[in-house]
Amino acid sequence: MKLIRICALATLLLTTTVALAQSRKDQKIMQDAQKAKTTLLETSPGLERFFEDSAGYVIFPNVGKGGFIIGGASGNGVVYEDGEPVGMADLKKLNIGLQAGGQAIIEVIFFETDVDLQRFKTEKFQFAAETSAVALKSGIAFNAKYKDGVAVFALPKAGLMADASVGGQKFSYKAF
Repeated sequence: MKLIRICALATLLLTTTVALAQSRKDQKIMQDAQKAKTTLLETSPGLERFFEDSAGYVIFPNVGKGGFIIGGASGNGVVYEDGEPVGMADLKKLNIGLQAGGQAIIEVIFFETDVDLQRFKTEKFQFAAETSAVALKSGIAFNAKYKDGVAVFALPKAGLMADASVGGQKFSYKAF
C-alpha cells in the first residue's frame, strides 16, 4: 500500500513539473507575442484594422529562416480569437529553390472569418505554394487585403535572406 502511495505521489509530482515547464515556455512566447504586436503596430499602424476586425490571428514573434538552395523556417506563436489568447501554434517550413541567407522575422497571420480561423485550429490550413507575406514597411498595411480568407505580414528583425515566400508552411495548434 505504501509503495502505491509513493508511486502515485511521484507520478503527480512529475506531471505537475512537466505542466509547469510547458506553461513557462508558453508564457515566454505569449510575452514575446505581445511585444511583437507592439512592434508591428509601431512599424505599420495600418495593421490596427486587421487586429480589430479579424476573426482571429496568430503571432509568431520569433521565426528563424535560413537556407542555401534548401531552406527551412521554424517558430512558435500564440493564437488569438476576438483579441484573447486561445492556444499555441507551431510553424515549420522546408523548401527547395533559389534562396540564400538567414533571417529572424515576426510573422502574423490574420483570419478574415470564423471559418478561416477554425480551419487553422483544426489543422486543415495550409498556404498555397504561391502565397507570400507582405513585408512590412511604413504605411504598406493600409492597402493590404485578405486573400482566400487570410492576410500574412512579416517584419524582418535581423539578418538578410532572399526569400519572402510562405508557401509550404505547416502549422500545428494546441488549445489552452
